[in-house]
Amino acid sequence: MKVLTEEADLRCAHELGKVAVIATQSWVRSERGRLLVRNDPEGRPIAGCPNYGPTIKPCTSTLAVQRGYSTLVRIDGRPVCLESLEGLTDGTPPGSVKYRVRHTGQQLVEVSE
Repeated sequence: MKVLTEEADLRCAHELGKVAVIATQSWVRSERGRLLVRNDPEGRPIAGCPNYGPTIKPCTSTLAVQRGYSTLVRIDGRPVCLESLEGLTDGTPPGSVKYRVRHTGQQLVEVSE
């Protein structure tokens, strides 16, 4: 599994909603930026989600990650984020719209799950 960097492209299930990715650790970098660790993808704004209407709320924020943290590799005690990362957004219907990795932000560094 490839690890995610701050250059990763995470999108809501509606494909146009782009997650603002922010790396919170500065110890480890790849050729394309700092690696993401636990909680980096959570609580981040989502811009551009086209899913809206009178009773429909677009995806505007990420919620907790459901899967995609390494069980083996950690930075400063926090697991790194993997390309399998997936979690829910705050869009409607509640508890069903996910965000996923479209691109990891780098192509060289791989780790075990």
